Amino acid sequence: MSLNHAVIWIDHQEAHVMFLSADASEAEIIRSKSTHTHLHHKANEVGSGRAALDSKYLHSVLQAVNESKEILILGPGSAKLELIKHAHHHDAKIAEKIVGVETVDHPTDKETLAYARKFFYKVDQML
Repeated sequence: MSLNHAVIWIDHQEAHVMFLSADASEAEIIRSKSTHTHLHHKANEVGSGRAALDSKYLHSVLQAVNESKEILILGPGSAKLELIKHAHHHDAKIAEKIVGVETVDHPTDKETLAYARKFFYKVDQML
C-alpha cells in the first residue's frame, strides 16, 4: 500500500480524513460550520426533518482527498451517503475513486486506521 489510500469517517459535525500505508498515516479533521445539529420532525409537516449538510463542508472533505487513488468512506448515518451524492454531482473524478462505503459508529482514530488497513489490504489483494 502507499499513502494514496484515504479513509474518511464523516458525520454531520466533522470529518476525520486519514491517508495511510501499511506503516504510516497522516490525519486531519474538517469541521462543519453548520450550527444545526438536530431537527425534530413534526407530524403533518413536509420534509424529512433532517438538515442538509453544508455543501462547503462536503466540498472541503472531497478536496482533502483529491490526490488519493482509492477512498473508503465510513460513518454512522446519512452523512456518508450525502458525501457520495455530492461527489457524483460535483466531482466525478473523486467519485470514481470511492472503493467502499461502510456503516461504522464512532470509532477512535486508531480503530478507523485499523479498519481501513484491513479493508485496503483486501482490496489490494484483489488487484
